[in-house]
Amino acid sequence: MVQSCQKEVFLSKKRAGILVPLFSVYSKNSFGIGDFSDLKLILDWVFDTGGTILQLLPMNEMGGLLCPYDSLSSFALEPAYISLLDIPLPKDKSFKRQIESLRKNIPVNKHYVDYSLRDEKIRILREIFLLSDLDGCKDFVTFKVDNSYWLEDFSLFKVLKDKHQGRPWYDWPLEFKSRNPDALIKFRKRYLDEITFQEWLQWQLCVQFKAALAHARNMKVYLKGDLPILVSRDSADVWAHPDFFKLEFAAGAPPDMYCAKGQRWGMPTYNWDKIKEDGYKYLREKLKYAENFYDMLRVDHVVGLFRIWSIPYADPLENQGLNGFFDPADESQWKDHGKELLNVMLESTEMFLCAEDLGVIPYSCTQTLKELNIPGNDVQRWVKDWNVLHDFLRPQDYRFLSVAMLSTHDTTNWPAWWENEAGTVDEALFIRKCSDQRSIGFDYVKNQLFEPTLSRHGRLRWRKEVDSVDELLKRLCCGRHIPAEHLKDFIDLYENSFQEKEKLWKALSLPGSTPEKCNNVILNAVLESTFAASSLFVINTIFDLLFLGDILKGDAWQYRINTPGTISDKNWSLFMPISIEELRRHPVNKTIRARVIKSGRGV
Repeated sequence: MVQSCQKEVFLSKKRAGILVPLFSVYSKNSFGIGDFSDLKLILDWVFDTGGTILQLLPMNEMGGLLCPYDSLSSFALEPAYISLLDIPLPKDKSFKRQIESLRKNIPVNKHYVDYSLRDEKIRILREIFLLSDLDGCKDFVTFKVDNSYWLEDFSLFKVLKDKHQGRPWYDWPLEFKSRNPDALIKFRKRYLDEITFQEWLQWQLCVQFKAALAHARNMKVYLKGDLPILVSRDSADVWAHPDFFKLEFAAGAPPDMYCAKGQRWGMPTYNWDKIKEDGYKYLREKLKYAENFYDMLRVDHVVGLFRIWSIPYADPLENQGLNGFFDPADESQWKDHGKELLNVMLESTEMFLCAEDLGVIPYSCTQTLKELNIPGNDVQRWVKDWNVLHDFLRPQDYRFLSVAMLSTHDTTNWPAWWENEAGTVDEALFIRKCSDQRSIGFDYVKNQLFEPTLSRHGRLRWRKEVDSVDELLKRLCCGRHIPAEHLKDFIDLYENSFQEKEKLWKALSLPGSTPEKCNNVILNAVLESTFAASSLFVINTIFDLLFLGDILKGDAWQYRINTPGTISDKNWSLFMPISIEELRRHPVNKTIRARVIKSGRGV
């Protein structure tokens, strides 16, 4: 396989890294949103702290929801990340004044990114483009030729979308929605300059991103990208290749103990049979373009390659993922389905693949990842013996083929988990279980089972007095006779969440009583435990690490990158309260570096 050399490199040494959403960072030269110039500085900081991996969220151009996992393209990069300071400027000196004025008027002491600044960047870039001489520019021509599979369709899609007031492609006039060849030729001729601008913009983004990768390699730091498994329904990919997608369905996730109704993401599922008929070119081309920017790649929701939760598109939105089903429906097909797709990926790229395998994962997926030497994810709060002892696993019991971490971009940060979620159950899930055929009165049992002063953010904290399964059943049944086998789901919830704090405190061999608030004692202890894990990689979010230096003030709950199943301007926009320059001088770096070096994962 193509990956064999890279595999030897990555499998030969344990490593540590940091996950940094680029939109969250800023420097003294920033324009309100982290850019490729800032990416180089973040790489320097990762090196300062002893790490050898910098992981990014997807860098694809985002649609109206501003979600990196619901992008306008599987290929095109997000224009917000372009560095205006690194764009070749025409001789007109007014551009330098415009750029400087934009930079000076951006407040940086805020909590969330203002994505309207992207429009200001694009306005300036459009003016620069119009004054640029591209005649005979071989690099631009080469870029267009090398990326002809997606670039022409994407650039045309962008301008068509703009001319139709941003409406989704399926609401355009029929000749454009159905890609009538004559209509598209006429449109291209009429708006050639605007289409070429989109191509030029993607070229500039590619040039800057490749420069950041070169900087990373000079620092001997690996860049790890993120390949979303899905793409927006309103995307250039779906418009250009509708036969590759099952537009009558929306992808999501089934109900579980963290999302009572499951999740409905909205993106269409794939028609893998049609993609296979084309020799998997669509999948191979995604990987080919990503190789320009990354050494490693996280395969998002890898279980979706084996089977994906499919929700009828017409199902009411309020049902979320309740009425979905797995596709393929036949479980006996799942392993072959997923293994074939993963083998295509392994054969098509030199990047080292890792997999996001969180949630309810069938054995066929876990087995296949192990067979193919693809690491999965081990998130500390979920690495437990779920079936027998219900305790947290020891560091030496983590999977070797895994990426260990305290949190993900879809969870609370670790201090927020400790203070609000440890030892709790999801309130919406508990209500739904009470209101099924067993007709348990939630309002009554809520007071019997849960501590009101410690239950918040939709989580219910168990009362300490509920100290056994017998006591749970006594309070849950309220004098009625309900056989224990009919309450197995309640028992499972209880056994896997009751006194989580106390269990973890004991597992970490910490003295004294368990604190309600997260402090540096528990945070340092759980970090040290994670760094000591058997896992091949340890990659923590920048926000978890910043708590070590008391950089993040106030309620830890507010520092969340994304809340799944919600649409909010607080998702995908969390801003750091410290510049990269200040961060590089902060004492917390010595703490992080010492932890990395002690674990044997350092430079």
